[in-house]
Amino acid sequence: VQLQASGGGSVQAGGSLRLSCAASGRIFRINVMGWYRQAPGKQRELVATVTSGGRTNYADSAKGRFTISRDNAKNTVYLQMNSLKPEDTAVYYCNALFRARNYWGQGTLVTVSS
Repeated sequence: VQLQASGGGSVQAGGSLRLSCAASGRIFRINVMGWYRQAPGKQRELVATVTSGGRTNYADSAKGRFTISRDNAKNTVYLQMNSLKPEDTAVYYCNALFRARNYWGQGTLVTVSS
């Protein structure tokens, strides 16, 4: 499974960004797809996940501001991020759980300036 993320960039506080991640390879349906992030000097942390059935899970920091969604037919997951804050600055990594294995994308940088 290969994951290709896109959509990162620089934005001012209060702005919005939309991340996308497309999975490719010999796959039928990915169980869980999600986004994690890693800020400088910090550990990687969960942002949000979504199951193939549409069940979502959010970190407290993301609730009410971020929305995760997926297109199963395209094996693509999206993260709509609104009301961005400087503390959201991080490298965002796409994740896929498929046949009990975790796969990671290359990461996309999100920078939020105050």
